[in-house]
Amino acid sequence: MSVRAAIESKLTAGLAPQHLEIVDDSHRHAGHAHRMTQPGHAGDGGETHFKVAVVSAAFAGKSRVERHRMVNTLLADELAGPVHALQLVTKTPDEV
Repeated sequence: MSVRAAIESKLTAGLAPQHLEIVDDSHRHAGHAHRMTQPGHAGDGGETHFKVAVVSAAFAGKSRVERHRMVNTLLADELAGPVHALQLVTKTPDEV
């Protein structure tokens, strides 16, 4: 399973989002030293930098930090491995 697919699956299962957008932004970071030295990184193959926008009722009553922690907990394996950077936008349906 691709990293993007794993992110989508975990966020969908964990947050039941009304909207989920995942953008692999790895191509903008080609050639970064970490990509060549970290285990599991195959040169400039991608899937290391993502932008994620999530709209979910699960975020209601939570601060921005709490929302980001929720996402980071769901994606702990990816953040410990192939994902080097994760940019998040987390909103409730009322905030859209």
